[in-house]
Amino acid sequence: MKLLILGGTKFLGKHITEIALARGHQVTLFNRGQTNPDLFPQVEKIHGDREHNLSVLDGHESWDAVIDTSGYFPRIVRLSAEALKSRVGLYVFISTISVYSDNKTHGQTEDAPVATLDDPTVEEITGESYGGLKVLCERAVEEVFGPDHMLIIRPGLIVGPDDPTDRFTYWPVRIAQGGDVVAPGRPERRVEIIDVRDLAEWTIKMAENHATGIYNASGPLNGIRMDGIFEQAKQVSSSDARFVWMDEHWLLDQGVQPWMELPMWLPENDDGLIQMDVSKAVNAGLTFRPIADTLRDTLAWDRTRPQPIERHAGMQPEREKELLEKWRAKES
Repeated sequence: MKLLILGGTKFLGKHITEIALARGHQVTLFNRGQTNPDLFPQVEKIHGDREHNLSVLDGHESWDAVIDTSGYFPRIVRLSAEALKSRVGLYVFISTISVYSDNKTHGQTEDAPVATLDDPTVEEITGESYGGLKVLCERAVEEVFGPDHMLIIRPGLIVGPDDPTDRFTYWPVRIAQGGDVVAPGRPERRVEIIDVRDLAEWTIKMAENHATGIYNASGPLNGIRMDGIFEQAKQVSSSDARFVWMDEHWLLDQGVQPWMELPMWLPENDDGLIQMDVSKAVNAGLTFRPIADTLRDTLAWDRTRPQPIERHAGMQPEREKELLEKWRAKES
């Protein structure tokens, strides 16, 4: 199969490229050549800007599928789709679980209502605009390619090696350090995440089969218990960590920020996006490796990063110490 990947050198795109090559596909990368430019020296690379010079694709061969891992603004996604319509059989667009307008209801399917924007021309990514922009990107792909040549994948929280966000990496790293660890909410709460390698492999297999439609891609079915994730992280790092489970209402009263300051945690009345219905993707072949493998590999990768690391998510040690002291005083 001949694949064109828009992006292809960062996190999900990098893993999609690796798996496509491992499965024997002919890969072409189209990007600006600014992120990890030395990766994949054996691959054809076309350098260009999606907004201003898609014409560099003119004269190149056709592809069986394009995988768009870097589309965030509908105007630019539409430009890409229109430029490729006559030369690509399938447009695979990596969207997000954040497209849904309801953040509270558990078990939503792909047919659930999606977000809207008051100003559909906005081109600034914020917590309020991100989901709505991705909805419009999906719509642009559908309008250009039609439902028979379009595959929309809506991942949940993507985790694993090469994650630049630290939204999951914080936990195996912090737990490996040991000691008392602030743990949010109820231990038995369930969350859905997706290892980047599982998502990448499934994406390639779906493209191979010329699958179409829209799929939530997170999991596993019914999620994973938070205490299960933490205990596995403790085991893979041989840590002496002790988990101090704190009431989430108390944490909110202390001004703790869900999701970014304590990753994977959303208040229970607002956590629908980490407990979606992913049965359609599972029925289409999406599988999940053991969480211990994801934790172990994420920790090993993190230890290869240049030190010191400026974390983009997670609680600062001083803040954690303060919360632990307040919690003990309250409980005594």
